[in-house]
Amino acid sequence: MTEIQRPGALYQQVAAAIREAILSGEFAPGTPLPSEAQLIERYKVSRPTVRNAVAALRAEGLIDVHHGKGSFVRSDGQPTVTIDRRISRTPGGRFVMPDGAVWDEAEAPAPYRSHTTKITGKLLELGEEEALIGCDRLLIDPTTGTRAMHRTLIPFEVAEGTPLAEAPDSSPTVAYEVLTNAGHKLWWSETVRARMPLPDERSALQLPDATPILHLSRVTHGTDDRPLILEELRVGADRAEVAYRITADKQPARRARS
Repeated sequence: MTEIQRPGALYQQVAAAIREAILSGEFAPGTPLPSEAQLIERYKVSRPTVRNAVAALRAEGLIDVHHGKGSFVRSDGQPTVTIDRRISRTPGGRFVMPDGAVWDEAEAPAPYRSHTTKITGKLLELGEEEALIGCDRLLIDPTTGTRAMHRTLIPFEVAEGTPLAEAPDSSPTVAYEVLTNAGHKLWWSETVRARMPLPDERSALQLPDATPILHLSRVTHGTDDRPLILEELRVGADRAEVAYRITADKQPARRARS
């Protein structure tokens, strides 16, 4: 290939040329990128220029660097696991996950006492520094190896007087059943956002560089629409997609005009 001639810094020119090769399929997803020597010869540039170009593409998320093995083109982005967010209930009244799907626990659940923050307080319709009981779980999908971080936060005033106060590490489905038995008719709201991970999240989820996470926040509502539980699920956006069943709400009947 002839020497590239484009505006911009030389490493940016090389990065643009490699990017085009990746997007066109010349460098296929999951395959090794040509070696430094091959890229130097292909683009007629120096070794530092090639390294800077590869670093730029790595920051964009197009390339993974496997130490001792070289640089690889990132996969085509198709998720390896679909997380079904439906909530089902058996005829006997038990809450179950869709299709019986169960993630393994990579570590033992970690229950703790905490307080609301500005963000969690808003979701739970509480002020800051309100007492909470929480539980963190690190989950792993046994089929794909995908990791997820799950957090449950329950206001202490909600848990007080129920089995949840003594067992803050209860699974969400057990918590739903406890609250239903306490007289609540439950419904749920959920939001999803994408963001870059914090260092501890990147480490726990074993994410490649430049990989965002999906951050799901689910609120369990009870009597008078009161928020009772906040659940947070964090998973790598390169590994998972979320799916929902959507039903139409009934519109209130209009009053006839007199």
